[in-house]
Amino acid sequence: MSPLAHVTANSGFLPTRASFMLDAVFLAMFLVVPVMFWSIRLAKQGKFALHKKIQIATAVVLLIAVLAFEVDMRLNGWIDYTHGSAYVKSTIMTFLYVHLAFAIPTPLLWIVVIVKALKKFPNPPVPGEHSKTHKRLGWLATIGMVLTSVTGWIFYYVAFVSSLV
Repeated sequence: MSPLAHVTANSGFLPTRASFMLDAVFLAMFLVVPVMFWSIRLAKQGKFALHKKIQIATAVVLLIAVLAFEVDMRLNGWIDYTHGSAYVKSTIMTFLYVHLAFAIPTPLLWIVVIVKALKKFPNPPVPGEHSKTHKRLGWLATIGMVLTSVTGWIFYYVAFVSSLV
């Protein structure tokens, strides 16, 4: 018997087939992207200390959310939630792989950006030699986060929202 045999059509808190953690991560990404852009705007306004605090706080919150999500996926799985999708498993998996192509390297890049910033900027942070590299890597991480979010939302729709009916 499948570990999710008891799962109802709506085991999460959104009106989909997804689990609570899938719903939580889906919604969290709607917050993360605007917060990242707000934080970048703060840096452009010279509010570097606030930019730093927001980036670190966002990274910690995302780390905790992703760890909880991964534990839930390992313990409970997710594929059974796709039953009833308008898409076949191979198509769902293709959308997942596209999402993972961004979802795996992006947090790693974000970690590099944060660690380098913590090492190379003084405290409190002010522009310096590392600023140009930080800006370039930060934008790459931001683009990665946007693509992680968009591909995640598409995957969520394909796997847990679309319906045969």
